[in-house]
Formats: sequence, structure tokens, C-alpha cells
Amino acid sequence: MNPLRRIAVVGAGLAAVSACDALRAHGYDGDLVLYSAEDGLPYDRPPLSKDVLLGKSRRDDILLRPEQWYDEQRVRLRDGTAVQALRLQEGGVELDGGVVETADRIVLATGGTPRALPVPGGADPEIGLLRTWEDARRLRERLLPGARVTVVGAGLIGAETAAVAVALGCRVTLVDPVSVPLAPAVGDDVATALHDRHRVAGVDVITAGVDQVERREGRFLVHLSGSDEAVTADTVVAGIGIRPATRLAEAAGLRVDNGVVVDADRRTSHPAVHAVGDVAREDGRRTRHEHWEAAQRDGEAAARGILGLPAVDAGAPWFWSDRYGMRLEAIGTMADAERTVLRGTVESGAFLTFGLRGDRVVAAAAIDRTRDIKAVRRIVDRGIAVDPAELADESTDLRGLLRG
Repeated sequence: MNPLRRIAVVGAGLAAVSACDALRAHGYDGDLVLYSAEDGLPYDRPPLSKDVLLGKSRRDDILLRPEQWYDEQRVRLRDGTAVQALRLQEGGVELDGGVVETADRIVLATGGTPRALPVPGGADPEIGLLRTWEDARRLRERLLPGARVTVVGAGLIGAETAAVAVALGCRVTLVDPVSVPLAPAVGDDVATALHDRHRVAGVDVITAGVDQVERREGRFLVHLSGSDEAVTADTVVAGIGIRPATRLAEAAGLRVDNGVVVDADRRTSHPAVHAVGDVAREDGRRTRHEHWEAAQRDGEAAARGILGLPAVDAGAPWFWSDRYGMRLEAIGTMADAERTVLRGTVESGAFLTFGLRGDRVVAAAAIDRTRDIKAVRRIVDRGIAVDPAELADESTDLRGLLRG
């Protein structure tokens, strides 16, 4: 019989819900409480910068689980209930008013908070951020035809936001200090093709940093680094990444270093606390994986660790991004590769780049090559030796390489 009577999950994103799902799937029968600072049912975040901004999806359309799931799985959802502190000596979590609710295990799934622009005026509350449903709702109201929109940051969120704003008829300027964003992750060919698509769509792309954001007479002036130029905008959106939400972990004395440091079971420096999703960084890895599938797998890993089940190798990380009708998919990171091999032509608009280390594929990135990516992912995870010439040859069935 499992001795754990109650597990508290703090946070309500994908990693949190996945942990609850996996705990029940693996036989946990005790009390399971999910604390969400937001009101309402937990929802998926990737659609916020796509169909939600476009006005195609309502909140009910992007729920992680329907309402009845919480009853069926006996998950007590405490929405609108922010956890104020972890009380590890007492074995519980503190809520508003100093109320402490006990828990034998705690799963931290607090995610991250959007980074404000680190310049004078960058913390202006009128600068749009995109992390929550309310963020998306407020920003959607401003993306009107003809509106001048400046997006600072051309990573995944910034690029997707720029693409949506153009589709809605806005006049969009995209500012980033890096000439080809995402190149370390997806390679130069894929990153260049993605970034060039902004210009084709009519976005004014500026390679520069931002020194200051000034609000004057109902408009913004975005002052660019190294010049006297300023971009005038009706709306400014900051898409420069997130900070892991480690406040609770730090106050509780957990080990924190670019996220809450965890082992393969997502166990923190305190044996009764696990951390999952964007807030967590596995010890020995340089970066956190701030992607949808990574959050889902973290929840599974934490559940297995809590229940004493053996860890399962999750394989290489995978992520995707949609913009301008194009689909980017990537496995691993090109920064780990020694050289690259191209399959297809950049000019065709649908191609794939392999990242190799020795005779093994360690990363891949593709535009509109979903079928290929599925096969490549298995090649990466199995560590299969490959011939670069076969990878480049379109007549070679990549699935055949799995058979050796």
C-alpha cells in the first residue's frame, strides 16, 4: 500500500496536469490537489500566440482537460488559489492568510514569467506580454487593422506574434539584435528561411537592440541601440523569453541555478519536493527545455519518481512552431552538432537539416517535413550510425535506415 496520503501540485500548466494524469495512471490512490493561481480550468499555452490571438479559439477550446476529467481522476482543482510558501518542516504548503495544508509530496510546476525589456521604460505595464489567457485577450484587442505594432524579440513567441499581427492587418516591425534568430537551435539554413519569411510577409525587420521605450501622447517610441532612430508604435510586445518562477523554491531553500535543479526523477534538493516544466533544470544539463513535450514528459518522470518506479529515457527533445502557414519541427539542438547535412533544397521551402556528431545524428530541424522528422527522431534516439550521403539523398527512405 502506498504510504503517500496527499500530493500537492503547485501550478496548473501542462507539466502539472501531466503529473496528475501519470500519478493516477500508475496507481496512486491518495488525495491529489492541484493549486492554480488563475481562475478557471487549466489551459494549453501554445495556442495563445496562434489561434487565440487570431480570434479562432476561445478559452474553452484550449483546455488541457475537460471539467469532468478532474472528477473522474479525483483531482481536487483549487483554482484561484495561489500558494504563498512551501512549509517543508511542517510538510505542506501555505495559502493566503497563513493557512497551511499538509502534503506528503509537493510537485512544483510554477512555470515561468515573461521577461520585461531590461531598459528604461521596458517595464511599462502597457507593453504587451504573452504568457496567460488574459495576456492574449488584452493583446488581441490591440491587434487591429492598420495598428502599428512593434515586436521586440524574434524567437518563437515573438515570431509567432508578428505573423499573427500581419495576418490581422497590422503594420508590424520586428526588432532583434541577432541577425538570424534561432540558428544555434535549428541551424543556419532553417533559421534563415524562417526569418526571411517575415520580410516576404511585409514585416519590417530591424537588426538592433533596444535602448529605451518611451510612451508619449498615446504612442510608443522604441529607441534603437547605436542610432538616433526610434520606431513609432501603437502597441509594443516583448517576446524575449521567460524567467523560471523560482520564488517559492528559493524561499524554501531548494537548490536553484537557472531553474530549480532536479535529478532524472525530477526530485529537487529536498526529497519531498519534485519540480517539473519550465521552472526545472536537470542537473548536468546546461539549459532548461521550455517546450510543450518537455513539460508533458516532466510530469510523467516526476510521477514515476514519486511512486518509486524506474525512470524512462525520454529521448531527444522535440519542439515545433507554426507561422505563415509553415511548420517548424526540431529535434535536439544544432549547437551539439559538429557538421550539418541538408536534405532537399532551401529554395523549395520544405527541407530538412541534420546535425551530425561523428556518424550519429544528434539533432535535426525541418520546415514542412513532418514525415521525415518522425523517422529522424527514432534514428537519433536509437543512436544509429548513418551515411551522410544517404541522409542527403531524397530517394533514400529514412525509415529504411532504422532497419540498419
